[in-house]
Amino acid sequence: MDDRKISRREFIVLSSIGFAALMSPWKGVGSAFALPSGAAVIDPPPGDIFEDPPEIQSVSAQKGIVEVSLEAKMAPLGMGGSTVNLMTFNGHFPAPTIRVRKGDRIRVRFKNYLPRTDRKNILGHVKNVTNLHVHGWHVSPSGNSDNIFVHINPGEEFLYEYDTSKQEAGTLGHYHTHHHGQVSEQKWGGLSGGALVVEDETEMLKGIETHILILKDISIEGGSPAPYTKEDYIYGKEGDIVMVNGQVNPVLSIRPGQVQRWRILNASTARYYKLALEGHALHLIGTDGGLLDKPYPVSEILLTPGERIDVLIKADKGQGAYKFLSLPYDRKGGRIEKVTLMTVSCEGSLAKDRVPGAINPEAKRLDMDISTLPRKKLYFIMANGRGFVNLKDYDEEPYVHTSRVGTYEVWEIINISPMDHPFHQHINAAQILSIKGGDKGYASLYTSIPAWKDNINIPFGGSVTMLVPVMDFTGRTVFHCHIVEHEDIGMMGIWEIV
Repeated sequence: MDDRKISRREFIVLSSIGFAALMSPWKGVGSAFALPSGAAVIDPPPGDIFEDPPEIQSVSAQKGIVEVSLEAKMAPLGMGGSTVNLMTFNGHFPAPTIRVRKGDRIRVRFKNYLPRTDRKNILGHVKNVTNLHVHGWHVSPSGNSDNIFVHINPGEEFLYEYDTSKQEAGTLGHYHTHHHGQVSEQKWGGLSGGALVVEDETEMLKGIETHILILKDISIEGGSPAPYTKEDYIYGKEGDIVMVNGQVNPVLSIRPGQVQRWRILNASTARYYKLALEGHALHLIGTDGGLLDKPYPVSEILLTPGERIDVLIKADKGQGAYKFLSLPYDRKGGRIEKVTLMTVSCEGSLAKDRVPGAINPEAKRLDMDISTLPRKKLYFIMANGRGFVNLKDYDEEPYVHTSRVGTYEVWEIINISPMDHPFHQHINAAQILSIKGGDKGYASLYTSIPAWKDNINIPFGGSVTMLVPVMDFTGRTVFHCHIVEHEDIGMMGIWEIV
């Protein structure tokens, strides 16, 4: 499908999908699409003291070169009071943080130590083939950079190299595996959540106590992550254990009057989080693509799979214990739950910190005439247990969109399905022009602030229009739903940049 008016045949196909096939979760399963009713509560008691994820130390002594090793391997780890055999990076869950400065050249020696096997998953893909994606980095999609078409078999090694000279300072990205057909199982099983921190180049945030919060859920069966079912690929798999940095309801200390910076990543495969801190505002200072011009106070904020936010918290409500929550949100197909993610313990001597009035004066919304720019419509569709982009299943005949480097385009992503889909495009972040449908606060926020986004929620039955800079790099990459189960069943297109 191109940007012309749809043909009569396409209208018939889309209409039939919208009113019939959408309601059939999987060929042969036979169950109707059921929306959950009511909101459950997950409220575990306060757990251990909060811990930030570990960091990988560079083995390079050369200035401007960061060199690290990553090993994908099985490891037994404690989780929710049990020992679980997880897929891990370097034996850690969540994966360790990689910290760099803008302009650094990064070398990642990646080794696939997952068990050799000829077994296939229920989608028909051989297990334990893998690779690496640096989600949120504006780097080349080709060669041994952010090339998600690389296949690394068990026992093989691969040297990734990234040039971050075009990457914005102050960004929080993350790395995870991206071998099509295995993305969701490997992320669910532990190969996710590695923070990619590009150091700030602003004085405004110096001296503020900073923490990384990686949100992830899981269910455990027989000492392993619960296996996938066909329905999981339709609805997206969500777990009954919800963690911050692999901990269940950890306790984070803050002093009265203190300001802390929390850099938050949704590393779940499908779970949405609607974040709020009891009695406190979240001062939003950064999104997927970097720091904002100033703090934007919000009482709650939606975080879809793959999204990141950077917030300041000022403990201005006195001593006590406050819950950091995920409020109920209906993404149409997932759990509707109120979850206690973390307990914030406010005690100790009084601090006199202030939330800075400005953060990054370079952050601005683009001001240009978009009427003459190329426009692209991308339809997200689900039918008969498959995902489609513009009526094309990635596994059968991928939809291909071609862009010219050094230009701007306007993309409209239209959700023709009965559930929300988080849209993720690789390599180039975008600014959001409009959002139709869904959470009003989310739409109002991201269509007004100077935020750069590589993940944005497309509400069920709604659409998002965004301004896409196609800059710096040519090559082949992808865009897809970041309920990664949907990517695995075909809701992904190829982006050719020439």
